[in-house]
Order: sequence, then structure tokens, then C-alpha cells
Amino acid sequence: MSLPAIRQAMVLTAPGTPLLWQELPMPMPGPEQVLLQVQACGVCRTDLHVADGDLTQPKLPLILGHEIVGTVVGLGSRVAKFRLGDRVGVPWLGQTCGHCRYCRKGRENLCDAPGFTGYTLDGGFTNYTVADQRYCFPLPTFYHPVQAAPLLCAGLIGYRSYRLAGDDVEHLGIYGFGAAAHITVQVARHFGQQVYAFTVPGDHATQAFARSLGAVWAGDSTSKPPVALDAAIIFAPVGALLPAALAAVGKGGVVVCGGIHMSPIPSFSYDILWGERLVRSVANLTRQDGEEFLALAPQIPIRTEVHPLPLTAANEALDLLRRGLIHGAAVLTMA
Repeated sequence: MSLPAIRQAMVLTAPGTPLLWQELPMPMPGPEQVLLQVQACGVCRTDLHVADGDLTQPKLPLILGHEIVGTVVGLGSRVAKFRLGDRVGVPWLGQTCGHCRYCRKGRENLCDAPGFTGYTLDGGFTNYTVADQRYCFPLPTFYHPVQAAPLLCAGLIGYRSYRLAGDDVEHLGIYGFGAAAHITVQVARHFGQQVYAFTVPGDHATQAFARSLGAVWAGDSTSKPPVALDAAIIFAPVGALLPAALAAVGKGGVVVCGGIHMSPIPSFSYDILWGERLVRSVANLTRQDGEEFLALAPQIPIRTEVHPLPLTAANEALDLLRRGLIHGAAVLTMA
């Protein structure tokens, strides 16, 4: 296959500024890397946090995007996991050191010296990119590339958040019903749990969307659910939701903060934490999370609600996400 000498990309040159269309030299894969022709790349709220400057240490200039679906068109000298023509997915966790105390304990999501796709490593808002074979996943053929893209972060972080909510959960609350939530509700329903969806007050369209996916109740984030929750997951980056979620879970309940960034958390009275309630955060993902979830997704099967846009519309996609106007996930396509 003859490859072009240049690639096209939407590039972040400074936080708080629009992405710029640029033509760049074609990247060459290192020994452990695959060169991918990108077919689709999801647009995640984390991309928005990077673009807006909420996450403060990006590589600049930077190609955003960490929900990458691509076809292998080049192989590094030590690549054995994939062959030319394979379809693979690239997630947020792009590399780890392998030797810090967290990596040695199998907690690579907490690595002291990680690399993150679309943040400290160039990502998928481009038609060609490189990625470390060791942190890529073979993708189920069940999914079209555009449908598969949201699985690689919205799905993976949703799945990790869901697992950390605990095993003994009958009533699960989800605060913020975006890309991750619309996948997580399908996992929870598959395992027989009842889901209660919380949205921005007055967002009846999103509440109806949640009910269409199996939520037994959907209402404003300021409302109390009709039953005490066993656990709640907060996907919206709104600190004020933490006290609300704590007040909604029963004794022994768990509140999981599933985002990488959250606005300041207001003070709250101890009584809503008392009763052995637990608050925990989710940091990144492990490769085991990816292997488990991508095997489970076609069995359920997870159906992703996607809104395809061309690569050149990356700024529009980020703005739609910023304004809360996307039900499901925006996905950039390279065709």
C-alpha cells in the first residue's frame, strides 16, 4: 500500500483557542508502534477539558482524540500483536512506565509516568496516527467503526465506574446522561439493575432518551429519586452533584466520580456521608478493563447513539458537547 507523505489534522495550538486544520508530515511508527489509517474518532468530554484548558499539562501543539478506530497500515520492527489490515482501537491510556509501584501492583491506571492519547501523546483528530501496540485493542467485527469509537472511552470509563460502584447494587443512579451514561445504563440493565437518570433541570429530551434506554426513572439532578440508591455514578463535571448524590444513596452506598475533571465541591454536612457511605474517584483505565468490556459489549449488545461529523467539523463537535446538545456521542469521520 502506498502511503501519502502528509496527513491532515485538527490541531490545538493553545488552550481556549479553536483547533486549526493543518497538513503535517506522515508519522513513522517506532519499534513498538503501529501506523493507523484512522476511520473514526469519538469526541469525549475530556477532549473538551483539554481544549478549554481545564486540564493544564497538554503537549502543544496537540492532536486531540482518544477514541480512535483505525486500520493498521504500518508496523514497527517489534510489532507482533497486529498485522497489516487489522482494525484496532486506541484508548486514553497510551503508555505506562511498567516499573513504578502502581504498575508493579497491576494498577497501571495510576502509573507515575503515563502517556495519554490526545493529551500528552498525539491522538485521533487526524487521518493517520501512530500508537503503541501494547495499549491498543483488537476491535469486535460486530461494530461499524463509527459505532465502535465511543466504546473506547465513554464505554471503558463507564465500565470501570460501574465496576467500582460495587457488586451488590439493585438501584443505581447516574448523574449526567451523556456518552458514558448512555452506554453504562445498557450494561446495568443487562445485569438486571434498575437505573435512575439525573439530568440538568428541565432537560426533558435527555430524560426521555434515558428512559428509552431502560432507565426506570429520569428527573432533574436536584430531585430525590423515588427509592434510596445503592450506588451512584457522577459523569457530569459538576462538583455540586456530589452532595446531591450522597443524599440520594442509602447507608453503605457508594458514590463514584467518573470524570477526570470536576468543578469545586461545596461543603456539606457530615450526616449525608455518615452511615458508611463511600466516595471514590475513577482514574483512567487499565488494559484489563478494555479487554473485559470489549468482550462484553457485543454480547449485551451495546448500541451506541452516535452523531457523525467530518474531521473538519471538530470545533463544531466540541461546541455542541460544551452546550450539552448531543444525545449519545459525537464521532469524527475521516472519509
